[in-house]
Amino acid sequence: MKKISWFTAAALVVSNMIGTGVFTSLGYQVAFLNNTITILLLWALGGLLALLGTFCYAELGNYYKESGGDYIFLSRAFHPILGYLTSWISLVVGFSAPVSLAALAMSKYLQIFGWDLGSGFAIWVIVLVAVTQSISLKSSSNFQNIFTVIKVLFVLVLIILGLTMASHGTSSLRWDGSWISEIQHPSFAFSLVFVSFAYTGWNSASYIVSEIKNPKKNLSKALILGTLFVSTVYILLNFVFLKHASIAVLSNQEDVASIAAQNFLGSTGAKWVCFFISAQLIATISGYLWIGSRICFATSKEHKLWSFMNKSRNETPYIAVWVQALIAILIIASGGFAQIFIYASFVLQFISVIAIAAVFRIPAKKRLLFKGNYFYIFPVIYIVFGVYICVFTFIQHPIESLLGLSTILTGLILYFFDREKAVA
Repeated sequence: MKKISWFTAAALVVSNMIGTGVFTSLGYQVAFLNNTITILLLWALGGLLALLGTFCYAELGNYYKESGGDYIFLSRAFHPILGYLTSWISLVVGFSAPVSLAALAMSKYLQIFGWDLGSGFAIWVIVLVAVTQSISLKSSSNFQNIFTVIKVLFVLVLIILGLTMASHGTSSLRWDGSWISEIQHPSFAFSLVFVSFAYTGWNSASYIVSEIKNPKKNLSKALILGTLFVSTVYILLNFVFLKHASIAVLSNQEDVASIAAQNFLGSTGAKWVCFFISAQLIATISGYLWIGSRICFATSKEHKLWSFMNKSRNETPYIAVWVQALIAILIIASGGFAQIFIYASFVLQFISVIAIAAVFRIPAKKRLLFKGNYFYIFPVIYIVFGVYICVFTFIQHPIESLLGLSTILTGLILYFFDREKAVA
């Protein structure tokens, strides 16, 4: 079986993380929080939680040594019902929703060219990327690497230009002491929902551990380096957006990068920024289809209702790829950008808390990176903040949260129907 390098695994982490969230969510945050220190703390805290999560997933991936991510971890650590549940959530929310949001964001950013593309364009993008993902592992790897390089180069150039060039608009930068009161406000907790969604994907490489060369060494390398890189990029990008646009203009807007770019690059430069944002989102869509299909494939080996996806060609689970793409298309038709964003964020945060808890089942002597009991500080901090985010999301947006809980309940019901049909 062909294996991918740590670079490709890290590329998956980077491409899955840098996508819709960082280029769209700032507008929702500044609607309630205005202090620059508050905003940057949000993104730094999100990066810290993601890094703590990577330590846990590096241990889980190296201990269980099977592709499938949360499905494998929860099935083996606790009970098959939790593994089944995480596969269900991954199928209908965890990877399909980010795909739909990235495709919708592409159509949103390309509006600067005067193109009214809408959901039809988003659907075609998903279809075309699914074609590349269903050919072979080699083509998937090459496609992912190319668009991840484009993504990384683009964000680095945007950061350098944003930091060095003067703004022609009103800046949002504000460094006074109001951040102390802002971080105590419920809106700070709710804003962590958007930040946590932007960091979704930090665990990507752990889902394909059996496809990675020398995973004992390269899995933790890909997870940690990828997450550290993205965390730094996120903090700098948000500083650039705040530097070049006012709170009033950014508030409740999704295309924040476009708004800021017009103030330091002009209208022509802003068009190029929007073009490359759209191009780099292709890597995000590709990465989520790649990882999500592997979870479905792992589940299909053990459950009858999923067994129709237990087919691969050229080391690619092509049917699972297309199932994932179809669900993403259906999500596009089901609601608006903000509603999908909040719904997906709530469910993903909920399930990540459960998944991180699986690390408590690994014997200390079997851990790769951390042997001492101080290691448990990592999952405890992650779980506490995860619960904190879920509670405040439910308070602020009960409809989307209840829809998320109903999705979870549906998965539980489906498990009891399917368990008698489990594949031997």
